[in-house]
Amino acid sequence: MTMTHTASTNTAAGSSDVRDTLRQMLAVLQQERHALAGMDLDMIMGCATNKASLCGTLADVDAALVDEECRGLLDAARRLNESNRKVRNLIAANVSARLDSLTGNAQLYRATAQVHRLRTA
Repeated sequence: MTMTHTASTNTAAGSSDVRDTLRQMLAVLQQERHALAGMDLDMIMGCATNKASLCGTLADVDAALVDEECRGLLDAARRLNESNRKVRNLIAANVSARLDSLTGNAQLYRATAQVHRLRTA
């Protein structure tokens, strides 16, 4: 076997591994979406753990292994993760609003809100 053939074989295997990891990430993001919709805290936490693990795997990927198919998978994962983030933020805002209404505290009077206004003024 020549060095070129071995290097291209390793690159092909590496690209395949990256694609598999990205497909796993997409599956976890879909599970997270369903968990958020069902307010399934155990599943949400499991998805967070799985995403962290997959991110650890992807952190060591050589950029040369990211081909056109990987870029498409990355884009899909980015969009789905952003969508899930928005859903999580809406849920958190709803919970905060409900807690504030129960305690009689309005968010306008929180110290962090006042500091933010002073900094942007």
